[in-house]
Amino acid sequence: MEPTRSRVPFVRRLAVPGGRDGRLMLVVAVIDKIGTGLWTGAATLYFLYVAHLSVAQIGLLMGLSGILGIAGPPLAGRLADRFPVTRILLGAQLARGAALLALLTTDDYALLVLFSALGALPDRASSVLTKLFAARVAGPHRIRYQAIQRTAANIGWAVGAAGAAAALTVGTTASYQALLLANVASYVVIGALTLRCAEPPAPSRVVAGQSSPGGTPRIPSGPSGAPAKAATPWRDRRYLAFTGSEIWLFLDDSILQVGFPLWIVHATDAPVGLAPLVLVLNSVLVIALQVPLSRFGESRTAARRLLVPIGAALLTGGVSLAASAGGGPWFATGAVVLAAVAFTLAEILHSIASWELSIALAPGEAQGAYLGVHGLAQSAQRSLGPVVVGIAVGVGPLAWPVLGATLVAACLAQHRLVRPTAVAEPRVEAPAY
Repeated sequence: MEPTRSRVPFVRRLAVPGGRDGRLMLVVAVIDKIGTGLWTGAATLYFLYVAHLSVAQIGLLMGLSGILGIAGPPLAGRLADRFPVTRILLGAQLARGAALLALLTTDDYALLVLFSALGALPDRASSVLTKLFAARVAGPHRIRYQAIQRTAANIGWAVGAAGAAAALTVGTTASYQALLLANVASYVVIGALTLRCAEPPAPSRVVAGQSSPGGTPRIPSGPSGAPAKAATPWRDRRYLAFTGSEIWLFLDDSILQVGFPLWIVHATDAPVGLAPLVLVLNSVLVIALQVPLSRFGESRTAARRLLVPIGAALLTGGVSLAASAGGGPWFATGAVVLAAVAFTLAEILHSIASWELSIALAPGEAQGAYLGVHGLAQSAQRSLGPVVVGIAVGVGPLAWPVLGATLVAACLAQHRLVRPTAVAEPRVEAPAY
């Protein structure tokens, strides 16, 4: 009997929270990222060589698309508080595919901008809807589920990027179109899989749908008996301040994807080939560490504690990048690798803390609306981040420690913002895996 008892905890640790639907949504995440990896690596080249746009036109197209995409998260969050999240997610997935497919129908610049912008809206919305589904289906195990999902997504992204690299060696119009169509096909597949997922219980819609013994819908009421006003994140100053600090903390994404390549080429003696290897290192570390480290952020209090090491890692990364500008190739390479490890560790820990805090600070009856507002942080960073990083590269080595110090300040400000209030945080006991 002893061997049997010892095996059960191990099996539980391997289990995916959320049961069948949780596992199915992981498959959706992998296929989605494979398709995205295939297309993202070829998108710029498609517009350059197939649509024959200039570099300036491509930059403007992506910028305008990003602006419209900012509206996706709050819109999706509000809808998810009123309608089944699986059906809204399905609509977003099909809209992404339709907008992408429309690019094949024209070379007209105005239409290409329009279709790209229409695709950015459901694309940004999908990330919030997926997060909301995960929070509902995994319940108290949402942090572990997020870690597994993020690991799976990174594996899918790596597979897609490798496939794109192989296809781009051909470099023909047909090869670019094939990558686009492969991404469209991925949206159709994940849409079909999403249809098979049961709708997880939603606190907001459960409250709205409660009935009195006579069958009449019960409307939530306040202390005086009058209908209670629905919570809104737009009047929640603490949540808005938390979201604002998140914009700055999400800069690690732009630093890794934009800052490192530019810095390696323009300011260090490290080999140019180190730039893509930094992204490979980032993916490997996320795949290896995301799930093991998730146990350090499984409550609001634990997530708040993570903000201290996040700040330390960000400052270490900034100082290391500044140091990489001095010394020969070997020293520069070592400093860049250390910076990449530090920023990746900050990225992993921040994803854990951000996930938990964004949900823990949101009232159940307006969870979708709150997470939609939180989704604005990543959308805003995608527009702001490249500009900030480009300025840092232009200023020189001193900019990186200064930027790191501002990120530490954001961590400390957020640490104060999310501190426990007079109302005790509800404690949810969850069985150990």
